[in-house]
Amino acid sequence: MSFNSDASSPSTSAAATTRDWIFPSYSFIHSPQNVHRTARRRRFSSYRHPTSQFNSAAASFQQRAAGDDSKSVSSSISKSRRRHFEFGNYEKSTRLLDDGLDGGGGEGIMSNDDAVSSEKYELKEAKVTATEKSFSGFLRGRLRVRCQLAFTVAILITVLSSLIHKNFSLHKEVTELQDKISKLNVSLKLCNLLDSIDIHNSSPEDIPVDELPSKSLKIAALAVSIMLLSLPFFFLKYVDYVSNSRRLLDNNTEEVSLNKQLAYRVDVFLSVTPYAKPLALLVATLLLICLGGLALYGVTDDSLADSLWLSWTYVADSGNHANSEGIGPRLVSVSISFGGMLIFAMMLGLVSDAISEKFDSLRKGRSEVVERNHTLILGWSDKLGSLLNQLAIANESLGGGTVVVMAERDKEEMELDIAKMEFDFRGTSVICRSGSPLILADLKKVSVSKARAIIVLAEDGNADQSDARALRTVLSLTGVKEGLRGHIVVELSDLDNEVLVKLVGGELVETVVAHDVIGRLMIQCARQPGLAQIWEDILGFENCEFYIKRWSQLDGMQFEDVLISFPEAIPCGVKVASRGGKIILNPEDSYVLQEGDEVLVIAEDDDTYSPSDLPMVWRGNLPKDEVIQKSFERILLCGWRRDMEDMIMVLDAFLADGSELWMFNEVPEKERERKLTDGGLDIDRLVNIKLVNREGNAVIRRHLESLPLESFDSILILADESVEDSAIQADSRSLATLLLIRDIQAKRLPYREALVSQVHRGSFSQGSWIGEMQQASDKSVIISEILDPRTKNLLSMSKISDYVLSNELVSMALAMVAEDRQINDVLEELFAEEGNELHIRGADLYLHEGEELSFYEILLRARQRREIVIGYRLADTEKAVINPSAKNERRKWSLKDVFVVIAEKE
Repeated sequence: MSFNSDASSPSTSAAATTRDWIFPSYSFIHSPQNVHRTARRRRFSSYRHPTSQFNSAAASFQQRAAGDDSKSVSSSISKSRRRHFEFGNYEKSTRLLDDGLDGGGGEGIMSNDDAVSSEKYELKEAKVTATEKSFSGFLRGRLRVRCQLAFTVAILITVLSSLIHKNFSLHKEVTELQDKISKLNVSLKLCNLLDSIDIHNSSPEDIPVDELPSKSLKIAALAVSIMLLSLPFFFLKYVDYVSNSRRLLDNNTEEVSLNKQLAYRVDVFLSVTPYAKPLALLVATLLLICLGGLALYGVTDDSLADSLWLSWTYVADSGNHANSEGIGPRLVSVSISFGGMLIFAMMLGLVSDAISEKFDSLRKGRSEVVERNHTLILGWSDKLGSLLNQLAIANESLGGGTVVVMAERDKEEMELDIAKMEFDFRGTSVICRSGSPLILADLKKVSVSKARAIIVLAEDGNADQSDARALRTVLSLTGVKEGLRGHIVVELSDLDNEVLVKLVGGELVETVVAHDVIGRLMIQCARQPGLAQIWEDILGFENCEFYIKRWSQLDGMQFEDVLISFPEAIPCGVKVASRGGKIILNPEDSYVLQEGDEVLVIAEDDDTYSPSDLPMVWRGNLPKDEVIQKSFERILLCGWRRDMEDMIMVLDAFLADGSELWMFNEVPEKERERKLTDGGLDIDRLVNIKLVNREGNAVIRRHLESLPLESFDSILILADESVEDSAIQADSRSLATLLLIRDIQAKRLPYREALVSQVHRGSFSQGSWIGEMQQASDKSVIISEILDPRTKNLLSMSKISDYVLSNELVSMALAMVAEDRQINDVLEELFAEEGNELHIRGADLYLHEGEELSFYEILLRARQRREIVIGYRLADTEKAVINPSAKNERRKWSLKDVFVVIAEKE
């Protein structure tokens, strides 16, 4: 059957319905006119599409159904199903025809080679075209999604605007009805029908036209508020779209997307800018108030100012929106109240974080110290307790002071450790801060430029590392831009590093070498028992100490007269202005004070002394002009220190020719010589002493028994280098060595000599083991280097050793130099090998037995020996008196008394 105009409408007969009239006949396919048609043209021929046939059939069915009302619904349904079946048959036949054309089933049709080639070429061309359009189709798809999303948002905005406009229209109608009611009320009142009604509102005609709100302006305000609210949404979508487009077009995966860049910029702004969070909160609040005010102005009859104020009330109190009437005002007020709740939550979080951060900074010691003329201590060590005690005593006369401690420790731990210290701060405030002295920001935090003195403590541990850190701290201090008002006192562990620190710090730095000071004190105390207690009195602020002050009324006076011019002080030297401020200890009597000279004295405090009129003092003569000769000595050093070579050189300068220095420690003899040589000691150039090496452990009894302990004049027990990092362990070792040496000495004393002595010391009897050790202590002097102050009580109670409390003495020296840096020159001369030093002299050098003399008279007699008497110790007492009062009063003296003097080294 051919496709012609007659086939447009299928026959309704049974034969027509059963025939597959859609598929073309065999004669039509193999006709000569259709041989040269290509497969694509046969596939898409001029056949009428079955869809149109189906539609025409449906139209015919509807006409028949409309024309014949008596036909049943079932007949119509059956015919419709038949039409659907015919449409399905058409699809099947078309599919079969295509398969035959593609597979070569029709030999007559596919006989032409040109037609086949054209068919393959068109298929390849179609595939290439589909591949080229795949990517552009993907982009068009995403654009289509974006357009649909934008269209949806536009519809939502339009609906919302229409609702608001509808609400406004209803509100307008209500207003018009109220105007009509008002007119009717006026009319009724004129007719005396409503006398009881009080008309308060005037008629609409009385209201000026310019007072009515502009409707167009309100609509514009509403539109602006909606646009501003929609801008962030569209902006974020645009950023996301741009980022995705760049990612698709650019194959470089390392490029950061635009939204990530914006997020990074926001993070940087919030983290770098100090007040970014409060500023963002303020901007958000103002935007919410402005947008809410515009929206309220658009949906209400209020003015713009009233709308802004009403918006602020909704933001400040979310419950105020309950009085709103109408859909539009309620919707806007709820939105503003919701935004206000979010802003309040953000503000609450910011305030909470700020308070927590502030308390955390206070707890951890990160807040700034606002002080002036305070003492700054950098670092933490076991000397801190003694140092704070001395500074508190020094500041007592001023009503207390301020001491700031900064260390790399937690603030709470430092405050807890300071609270455990058992001493009175005497009105001095101690402020702790956590920080590093190597960081300029931390130094500024403790007001380093306004401090009157800065003390740098040496760390416990390795000496070289400690001094290196002290050097870096000095470099940081000298780098403060504001400059330093006070001086720097640096505690060093090794004398070799002193030159480098002074080179870096210049005139600002004063150094106290702890090991060198203790070593020299131990040597002086070993040669002169009892000198340690005198040094504690002079260095500490509890009794008398050094002070330097100018007195103009003393200008032109000889130093001999200056000595007796201070009833409450003892002059010791002069700071000569003409020699650049150099301090001269124990000057000649004929020296005349010049203008600008200052007097160095030993006094109880800087405000307790002043010059007075010269008293009448009888000089007298010395009982004998005796020159003290040095005698042969044998000294034992137990333990090893890093500055052993310095101690050996000092002993070689102090001791007489032919003296012996025994060294007993665990260091091998060859290694000792190497260490001493590396330290700069030439053993062959020692003049007065001879070195004797013994190897052994000082806490093992059999090793100590191999030594002639009873033959030594002095024994120095050093804090061994191997345990000096732990004060308790070092003191335990020194105490054990002391007890073993004293016990061995007591066992070696002759028995008859022990019976002769009947002296009782304290509460210990002569038969006790401590009593035997006390007898042995009369034969030799033992000096123990003690690091922990708690060990002091054990030795002082037993009285078996003349101890040296090293950490406490170093702390005293640091505090004294911090209070007055000029005192450091005095201490350096007193500790040096040359110059003046403290001595303990017998009374027989200055007086006769039972002679009555005043302290001034003894002072002038000592000047004949070029000595300055600063105190005395009576025979029946254990403690020396420095700077005695009532210097003009006479008293009887015994030859067993001793005097403390400043004299040149012998």
